[in-house]
Amino acid sequence: MALNSIPNISPRKLRHDLYSYSYQQDSNIPLVISVLASLIERTLARNERIVKNCNKWPLPKYAKTLVFDCDEVPDMTIQSYLERIFRYTKAGPSVYVVAYVYIDRFCQFYPEFRLGTRNVHRLLITTIIVASKYVEDMNYRNSYLARVGGVTTKEMNKLEVEFLFMMKFKLHVNVSVFESYCCHLEREVSTGGGYQIERTLRCAEEIKSKQREETRYNQNIARILL
Repeated sequence: MALNSIPNISPRKLRHDLYSYSYQQDSNIPLVISVLASLIERTLARNERIVKNCNKWPLPKYAKTLVFDCDEVPDMTIQSYLERIFRYTKAGPSVYVVAYVYIDRFCQFYPEFRLGTRNVHRLLITTIIVASKYVEDMNYRNSYLARVGGVTTKEMNKLEVEFLFMMKFKLHVNVSVFESYCCHLEREVSTGGGYQIERTLRCAEEIKSKQREETRYNQNIARILL
Protein backbone atom coordinates (compact mmCIF):
# COMPACT_ATOMS: atom_id res chain seq x y z
CA MET A 1 0.00 0.00 0.00
CA ALA A 2 1.39 3.37 -0.97
CA LEU A 3 2.17 5.68 1.88
CA ASN A 4 0.51 8.58 0.08
CA SER A 5 -2.78 6.68 0.00
CA ILE A 6 -3.31 7.21 3.74
CA PRO A 7 -5.46 10.24 4.56
CA ASN A 8 -3.59 12.65 6.81
CA ILE A 9 -5.05 13.03 10.30
CA SER A 10 -4.04 15.43 13.01
CA PRO A 11 -1.98 13.88 15.80
CA ARG A 12 -4.28 15.62 18.28
CA LYS A 13 -7.62 15.23 16.55
CA LEU A 14 -8.87 12.14 14.71
CA ARG A 15 -11.61 13.11 12.32
CA HIS A 16 -14.28 10.45 12.70
CA ASP A 17 -16.40 11.62 9.76
CA LEU A 18 -13.54 11.34 7.25
CA TYR A 19 -13.09 7.62 7.75
CA SER A 20 -16.63 6.30 7.76
CA TYR A 21 -15.87 3.25 5.59
CA SER A 22 -16.72 1.04 8.56
CA TYR A 23 -20.39 1.86 8.10
CA GLN A 24 -20.32 0.08 4.74
CA GLN A 25 -20.38 -3.26 6.59
CA ASP A 26 -17.00 -4.43 5.35
CA SER A 27 -17.27 -8.20 5.65
CA ASN A 28 -13.48 -8.51 5.58
CA ILE A 29 -13.10 -6.90 8.99
CA PRO A 30 -12.38 -9.66 11.55
CA LEU A 31 -14.98 -10.18 14.23
CA VAL A 32 -12.24 -10.01 16.85
CA ILE A 33 -12.03 -6.25 16.25
CA SER A 34 -15.68 -5.72 17.21
CA VAL A 35 -15.31 -7.95 20.26
CA LEU A 36 -12.15 -6.18 21.43
CA ALA A 37 -13.74 -2.78 20.83
CA SER A 38 -16.77 -3.79 22.89
CA LEU A 39 -14.60 -5.01 25.78
CA ILE A 40 -12.55 -1.82 25.81
CA GLU A 41 -15.63 0.42 25.57
CA ARG A 42 -17.10 -1.32 28.63
CA THR A 43 -13.80 -0.94 30.47
CA LEU A 44 -13.75 2.78 29.67
CA ALA A 45 -17.31 3.18 30.94
CA ARG A 46 -16.51 1.29 34.15
CA ASN A 47 -13.36 3.32 34.77
CA GLU A 48 -15.25 6.54 34.17
CA ARG A 49 -17.72 5.57 36.88
CA ILE A 50 -14.85 4.73 39.24
CA VAL A 51 -13.20 8.11 38.66
CA LYS A 52 -16.49 9.93 39.26
CA ASN A 53 -16.98 8.08 42.54
CA CYS A 54 -13.42 8.89 43.62
CA ASN A 55 -13.50 12.64 43.05
CA LYS A 56 -12.83 13.36 46.71
CA TRP A 57 -9.93 10.92 46.79
CA PRO A 58 -8.25 11.01 43.36
CA LEU A 59 -6.66 7.79 42.27
CA PRO A 60 -2.84 7.99 42.29
CA LYS A 61 -1.16 7.70 38.91
CA TYR A 62 2.09 6.20 37.82
CA ALA A 63 4.17 8.96 36.25
CA LYS A 64 5.43 6.50 33.64
CA THR A 65 1.99 5.72 32.28
CA LEU A 66 1.30 9.41 31.58
CA VAL A 67 3.29 9.00 28.37
CA PHE A 68 0.13 7.58 26.79
CA ASP A 69 -2.01 10.56 27.74
CA CYS A 70 -2.88 12.99 24.96
CA ASP A 71 -3.77 16.67 25.36
CA GLU A 72 -7.07 16.32 23.54
CA VAL A 73 -9.46 13.35 23.43
CA PRO A 74 -9.47 11.89 19.89
CA ASP A 75 -12.82 12.19 18.14
CA MET A 76 -13.02 8.54 17.08
CA THR A 77 -14.71 5.52 18.59
CA ILE A 78 -12.64 2.49 19.56
CA GLN A 79 -14.41 0.44 16.89
CA SER A 80 -13.63 2.96 14.14
CA TYR A 81 -10.04 3.34 15.32
CA LEU A 82 -9.39 -0.42 15.27
CA GLU A 83 -11.07 -0.72 11.88
CA ARG A 84 -8.88 2.08 10.55
CA ILE A 85 -5.76 0.27 11.76
CA PHE A 86 -6.94 -2.94 10.12
CA ARG A 87 -7.81 -1.19 6.88
CA TYR A 88 -4.35 0.28 6.44
CA THR A 89 -2.22 -2.50 7.93
CA LYS A 90 -4.21 -5.70 7.25
CA ALA A 91 -2.82 -7.09 10.50
CA GLY A 92 -4.12 -10.61 11.10
CA PRO A 93 -6.72 -11.38 13.81
CA SER A 94 -4.03 -12.92 16.01
CA VAL A 95 -2.32 -9.52 16.26
CA TYR A 96 -5.37 -8.06 18.02
CA VAL A 97 -5.55 -10.98 20.42
CA VAL A 98 -1.87 -10.58 21.34
CA ALA A 99 -2.37 -6.80 21.69
CA TYR A 100 -5.20 -7.58 24.12
CA VAL A 101 -2.81 -9.81 26.08
CA TYR A 102 -0.29 -6.96 26.23
CA ILE A 103 -2.89 -4.48 27.45
CA ASP A 104 -3.94 -6.90 30.18
CA ARG A 105 -0.31 -7.45 31.21
CA PHE A 106 0.32 -3.73 31.21
CA CYS A 107 -2.61 -3.19 33.57
CA GLN A 108 -1.28 -5.96 35.82
CA PHE A 109 2.16 -4.33 35.90
CA TYR A 110 0.57 -0.99 36.79
CA PRO A 111 -2.61 -1.77 38.77
CA GLU A 112 -3.32 1.90 39.45
CA PHE A 113 -3.36 2.67 35.73
CA ARG A 114 -6.83 3.25 34.32
CA LEU A 115 -7.74 3.01 30.66
CA GLY A 116 -9.41 6.26 29.70
CA THR A 117 -10.38 8.33 26.71
CA ARG A 118 -7.10 10.23 26.87
CA ASN A 119 -4.80 7.21 26.77
CA VAL A 120 -6.66 4.33 25.13
CA HIS A 121 -5.96 5.23 21.49
CA ARG A 122 -2.23 5.60 22.02
CA LEU A 123 -2.02 2.42 24.05
CA LEU A 124 -3.94 0.55 21.35
CA ILE A 125 -1.76 1.64 18.44
CA THR A 126 1.36 0.89 20.51
CA THR A 127 0.29 -2.60 21.56
CA ILE A 128 -0.91 -3.44 18.04
CA ILE A 129 2.42 -2.35 16.56
CA VAL A 130 4.40 -4.39 19.09
CA ALA A 131 2.09 -7.39 18.66
CA SER A 132 2.37 -7.16 14.88
CA LYS A 133 6.16 -7.21 15.08
CA TYR A 134 5.96 -10.19 17.43
CA VAL A 135 3.45 -12.20 15.39
CA GLU A 136 4.03 -11.33 11.74
CA ASP A 137 7.09 -11.50 9.53
CA MET A 138 6.37 -8.41 7.40
CA ASN A 139 5.70 -5.04 9.01
CA TYR A 140 5.41 -1.41 8.00
CA ARG A 141 7.76 1.29 9.16
CA ASN A 142 6.84 3.27 12.25
CA SER A 143 6.50 6.42 10.14
CA TYR A 144 3.67 4.74 8.23
CA LEU A 145 2.04 3.29 11.34
CA ALA A 146 2.24 6.65 13.08
CA ARG A 147 0.14 8.21 10.33
CA VAL A 148 -2.34 5.36 10.62
CA GLY A 149 -2.57 5.89 14.39
CA GLY A 150 -2.76 9.67 14.25
CA VAL A 151 0.52 10.47 15.99
CA THR A 152 3.86 11.81 14.82
CA THR A 153 6.72 9.45 14.03
CA LYS A 154 8.68 10.83 16.97
CA GLU A 155 5.76 10.16 19.32
CA MET A 156 5.27 6.68 17.88
CA ASN A 157 8.90 5.75 18.41
CA LYS A 158 8.81 7.08 21.97
CA LEU A 159 5.59 5.23 22.80
CA GLU A 160 6.97 1.94 21.52
CA VAL A 161 10.26 2.23 23.40
CA GLU A 162 8.55 3.34 26.62
CA PHE A 163 6.08 0.49 26.38
CA LEU A 164 8.81 -2.12 25.86
CA PHE A 165 10.75 -0.96 28.92
CA MET A 166 7.61 -0.63 31.04
CA MET A 167 6.71 -4.21 30.09
CA LYS A 168 10.27 -5.30 30.91
CA PHE A 169 10.31 -6.79 27.40
CA LYS A 170 8.01 -9.61 28.53
CA LEU A 171 6.29 -10.02 25.17
CA HIS A 172 6.24 -13.79 24.74
CA VAL A 173 2.75 -15.27 24.43
CA ASN A 174 2.67 -19.05 24.48
CA VAL A 175 -0.06 -21.16 22.90
CA SER A 176 -1.96 -21.85 26.12
CA VAL A 177 -2.10 -18.16 27.03
CA PHE A 178 -3.12 -17.25 23.50
CA GLU A 179 -5.88 -19.86 23.52
CA SER A 180 -7.17 -18.72 26.91
CA TYR A 181 -7.58 -15.16 25.62
CA CYS A 182 -9.24 -16.47 22.46
CA CYS A 183 -11.69 -18.41 24.61
CA HIS A 184 -12.37 -15.31 26.69
CA LEU A 185 -13.14 -13.33 23.55
CA GLU A 186 -15.33 -16.14 22.23
CA ARG A 187 -17.32 -16.19 25.46
CA GLU A 188 -17.87 -12.46 25.08
CA VAL A 189 -19.25 -13.05 21.60
CA SER A 190 -21.44 -16.01 22.54
CA THR A 191 -23.05 -14.11 25.40
CA GLY A 192 -23.68 -11.13 23.15
CA GLY A 193 -25.05 -12.72 20.00
CA GLY A 194 -24.38 -16.40 19.62
CA TYR A 195 -21.57 -15.99 17.12
CA GLN A 196 -18.19 -17.66 17.18
CA ILE A 197 -15.02 -15.69 16.74
CA GLU A 198 -12.83 -16.58 13.76
CA ARG A 199 -10.73 -19.67 14.21
CA THR A 200 -8.38 -18.36 11.55
CA LEU A 201 -6.24 -16.79 14.22
CA ARG A 202 -3.02 -17.42 12.42
CA CYS A 203 -0.66 -17.35 15.35
CA ALA A 204 -2.33 -20.26 17.12
CA GLU A 205 -3.21 -22.13 13.94
CA GLU A 206 0.35 -22.01 12.59
CA ILE A 207 1.75 -23.24 15.90
CA LYS A 208 -0.82 -26.03 16.03
CA SER A 209 -0.04 -26.96 12.43
CA LYS A 210 3.66 -27.21 13.21
CA GLN A 211 2.92 -29.30 16.28
CA ARG A 212 0.76 -31.68 14.21
CA GLU A 213 3.49 -31.96 11.60
CA GLU A 214 6.06 -32.73 14.27
CA THR A 215 3.75 -35.36 15.78
CA ARG A 216 3.19 -37.04 12.42
CA TYR A 217 6.91 -36.92 11.72
CA ASN A 218 7.72 -38.53 15.07
CA GLN A 219 5.03 -41.17 14.50
CA ASN A 220 6.46 -42.00 11.08
CA ILE A 221 9.97 -42.25 12.51
CA ALA A 222 8.66 -44.53 15.26
CA ARG A 223 7.01 -46.84 12.68
CA ILE A 224 10.22 -47.03 10.68
CA LEU A 225 12.26 -47.85 13.77
CA LEU A 226 9.76 -50.54 14.79
